[in-house]
Amino acid sequence: MPTTPEMSMDMTTVGDTGLLDALQHEVALFARRAEQTRLGGVAQVRNSMDRAAYLLLNRLDQEGPMGVKALAASMGIDSSTVTRQVAPLVDTGLVKRTSHPEDGRAVVLQLSPRGLARLAEVRSSRRRLMAELTHDWEPEEREVFCSLLTRFNHALSARQTSPGAAATGPAAAAEPDRAS
Repeated sequence: MPTTPEMSMDMTTVGDTGLLDALQHEVALFARRAEQTRLGGVAQVRNSMDRAAYLLLNRLDQEGPMGVKALAASMGIDSSTVTRQVAPLVDTGLVKRTSHPEDGRAVVLQLSPRGLARLAEVRSSRRRLMAELTHDWEPEEREVFCSLLTRFNHALSARQTSPGAAATGPAAAAEPDRAS
C-alpha cells in the first residue's frame, strides 16, 4: 500500500513519542517564559520593547527604508498589521514616514536616528541576556543551539505560509522561510 506524506509522519512511527512529548512540552515552556520576559534583556532596558516593535525596527535596519507593503511582505505578515504596529513607533519618534523619492504620493518608513539608537540599546541588552543565560555553554553549544533554533523557526514559518498549512512533514519543513 502506498504511503502519503501525512501517513509517513504518523507520530507513532517517527520514533520515540516520549521524546516528541518532551520536545512539545519544552517548546511550550519556552514560549511562555519568552513571553513573560519578552527576552527583553537585562538592567533598565529589560522588557522595554515589545516583540513586534523589535522585529519591525530590526527589519528596517537590515533592509533599509521601505513602504508598508514591502515591509509586510518581507516579514510575512499583513499590511494592516504593519500599519497598526508602526503607528506607535512613528508617534514615539523611532520610525519616520517620508515621501518616496520617485513617487511623492507613496510613503516610505525608515528608522529615525532615535530608533537606531534605541534598537542598538535593546540589541545590546538582549546580547547580555543571551550571554548570561548561556554563560556555562561552550561556544560550539551556542552555535548548535542557534542553528537548530533557526531551523525550527524556518520550519514553523514554512508551515504557516504554505498553502497546505495543516500538512506536516519533511516537505513543509523544507520550504523557504519568510523571515520575520
